[in-house]
Amino acid sequence: MIIQWFPGHMTKALRQMEASIAKVDTIVYVLDARAPLSCVNVQFEPLIARRNVVYVINKIDMVEPEDVRAWQRHFEAEGKTVVLSNSTAGRDAGKVVAALHAVNREKIERNAQKGVQYMVKAMVIGMPNTGKSTLINSLAKDKRTVTGNRPGVTKGEQWIRLANGVVLLDTPGTLCHSIEVEQTAYNLAYIGCIRDAILDMEGLTLKFLEQRIAWYPDAIRSRYQVEPLGHTPLELYEEIASRRGFVLKRGEIDYERTAAAVMDDFRKGRMGKLILEKPDEQTE
Repeated sequence: MIIQWFPGHMTKALRQMEASIAKVDTIVYVLDARAPLSCVNVQFEPLIARRNVVYVINKIDMVEPEDVRAWQRHFEAEGKTVVLSNSTAGRDAGKVVAALHAVNREKIERNAQKGVQYMVKAMVIGMPNTGKSTLINSLAKDKRTVTGNRPGVTKGEQWIRLANGVVLLDTPGTLCHSIEVEQTAYNLAYIGCIRDAILDMEGLTLKFLEQRIAWYPDAIRSRYQVEPLGHTPLELYEEIASRRGFVLKRGEIDYERTAAAVMDDFRKGRMGKLILEKPDEQTE
């Protein structure tokens, strides 16, 4: 599945980021804990070069702690500064601010010696729907940005001055022009970075079930009261539909409604804490 959804507002957003990068000294790079590597946008790489970067692995409440820590170790082994966050809870804002201060310590101390408070100017970037605006709201302590559970909510340039020597620039979530790695495309679709309206949701759900059977049979069994092992993904899909009563007249399966329900269950955490990729797994 090759995704080439790059609407006009994302092109505009990328241009805004390119124009604004000179105004900031630091990048806050927000990744979804369920698929951290898939959320790394290769188009951002030349943009963020020569900038301090704080990687925020967000939505950590959606995955098991050991899986989060594995990704933290993976990125830290590459020399990256990493903060783990559940931005909806608002308890981790201090860790993000501390990391911003840490990566700018030399500038802060140099200015302090002159009696000047150095304002850390940070741009918040990430794929759509990774929780960037929610993270900023938790940092700002109030609703100063627009949030939503669909990609493409934040539009335009928004500066937010915090009370702790940090100024944040919010940016709209931006995908790659084309996602060539098939599993990356699937992962981004599963977590809602890509609009469902452009996807074959039934095919996506079939692929999701196929991949989850291997890692999380107990989660599927518990949520749907079906036995996933020993069945094809299609058989499992249809059994879930029957169990949920998603059957049309004449006994036909309502595949569309079933797909919507399964993906919503995953995205809302009703299946449990499921991760889509692990550091020791190759993304193909």
